[in-house]
Order: sequence, then structure tokens, then C-alpha cells
Amino acid sequence: MHCATPKAFCYLAEPCIKRKTFQSVSEIQARRAVVFLVSKMNFFLETLQVVVFSVYYNLEAFLKLFIPARKKNVTGEIVLITGAGNGIGRLMALEFARLGVSLVLWDINQEGNKETARLAKQKGAIRVQTYQCDCSDKAEVYRVADLVKREVGDVSILINNAGIVTGKKFLEAPDSLIEKTMEVNSMSHFWMYKAFLPAMMANNHGHLVSIASSAGLIGINGLADYCASKFAAIGFAESVALELLATGKDGVKTTIVCPYFINTGMFDGCHTKWPSVLPILDPEYVAKKIVNAVLTNQPYLLMPKSLYFLMALKSILPAKLTILLGIYMGVFRVMDDFKGREKKVQ
Repeated sequence: MHCATPKAFCYLAEPCIKRKTFQSVSEIQARRAVVFLVSKMNFFLETLQVVVFSVYYNLEAFLKLFIPARKKNVTGEIVLITGAGNGIGRLMALEFARLGVSLVLWDINQEGNKETARLAKQKGAIRVQTYQCDCSDKAEVYRVADLVKREVGDVSILINNAGIVTGKKFLEAPDSLIEKTMEVNSMSHFWMYKAFLPAMMANNHGHLVSIASSAGLIGINGLADYCASKFAAIGFAESVALELLATGKDGVKTTIVCPYFINTGMFDGCHTKWPSVLPILDPEYVAKKIVNAVLTNQPYLLMPKSLYFLMALKSILPAKLTILLGIYMGVFRVMDDFKGREKKVQ
């Protein structure tokens, strides 16, 4: 009797245990089926979303070819331009001066910067402040940035324009000049963003402009350090733009500018084999296009327009054919007669 009870209990409990096990297995299988169906449904919905928006965005881009984009009002904005003492920096300042903004002009060349300020006031600028700053010096960037915040306010449109070029082949370029090129053309963008982006994000309002180069899209013989610095500037600007979108800060816009050589003196001596396809650009035209790109929130601006086509070719053509076309277009010889200007700061 003592031993019969446990055995009887086991015989009675066994069907219950089997039923519970069967139910557990069934529940697991059901959950897996639900997860599978949900994942399939998500895949379908996401794919449908991509297809619908692809059609919409392509149609939007096509219509913009015929309908001018609406321009935003920048009256009252605080616009900071680095490398404002001459060249494109000065011309952009003069374009913005007409739009009712407060201008903050940075340059290592104090005299050139003051001349830009004088010209901007003649063009109707409401307020112009000049600051001497070596953008390659992180500590100086942060120091001058604090001055701007105290004396002017939070910058809402930041244009990283300062740049230098050595114009020497890689093995002929001194290490100090290579380092300076990277510091001015790319690393300074890091420090400028660190200084002024937090306020833009807090307000979910602002615009970051990176004046890069077509040399940041394709390598050029004789411009190894310059190309590297501009590739870095473009990659950095693109990544920050994605970070802003991922964090929901869609009120902070970005524009990356990639022009061919501009007739500012920075690339004096450079020539183009096919000026009808790749012309040396007029500085005033470039400045107007950049300001228009900012006003219309244009993410990328390539100049001349032929660059859009040439960059697409680079992505799909075999490497050997790309080199052959580069030789044909004269890219291999473009720096042969480079002189530059005496003080290579833009």
C-alpha cells in the first residue's frame, strides 16, 4: 500500500504532464509563427514604403528642374563664415549682407577680414563682427567661439570655408604643410561643429555648410594631401547630417559644396583641358550658388553641373576606363603649372 500510491500518482500525472508539454510546444510554435508573420509583414510594409517614397522623391526632383525651390527667410539669423578675409568667404559675406542677417567673420588675416566687414556694411549688413582666429588651433577656435556666444549670440548658420593648399606632390610636400592642410581643411570642421552645433540642436534650428571641393570626390594628381582633407570634410559632414536625422533634429539643415577650381587666386596656374565641360569657375557665380543652396536647403551642391554626371560615371565604370577618361579630361596635368597665391589661405 505504501508503494502503490506514488506509482498510481505517477500513472495519473503522466497524461497531465504530456498535455502541458504539448501545450508548451504548441504555444512556442504559435509564437514563432506570429513572429515570422510579423517580420514578413514588416518587410512587406518597409519595401512598399521604399517603393512609394522612391517614386515620390524622383517626381519631386524632376519637378524641381522646372519649378524654383522655395527660399527660406534668414532675416535675423547669425551667420558665421570662416576664411572671410578674401575669396569665396568675402563674396558669400556680401551676398548674405543683403538678406538682413548678422555677420560673424573669422579669418587669420585681420586686415582682409576688416575690409570684408567694411564692404558688407556698404551692402546693407545690419551687424558685422570680425574675429581673428587660426581655425587649425582647437584651443583658439573654442576661445573665439566663446567670445562670439557672449558678444553676438548663438550662431544659426555656420559656413566652414577656410582652406589652404600646398600644391605639391605627396613626397615633395613637407610634413608640416601636410599636417596644416589636414588641420585647416578638415579638423577645424570638427572643432567648429563642437562649438556651435549644440545650440542648434537645442533649438532644432540651424544650418551647417561645408565648403569642400570636387577634389573631395575624386583623387587628383598633385593634390594628395588636399584631396585627403576634402574627402575627410565630406565624410564628416555627411555623417553628422545622418546623426542629426537619426536623433530627430531635422530642423538643422546641412549643405555640402563641391566646386571645381575657382578663380580666386588659390589655384592660380591651374588650367582645364575642356573649359566647356570643366570650366574654371567665376567666384561671384559660386558665392551666389552657395547662398542659394543654403536658402533652399539643398543638401549637395556640385559645380559645374557636369560633375554630377562625371561622379556617376566614376561609380559605375571600370577602374581602367575611369583612368583613361581622367587622362582624356586632362585631370592628370591640371596641376602642372600650379602657382597659387602667395598667402594660401581662403
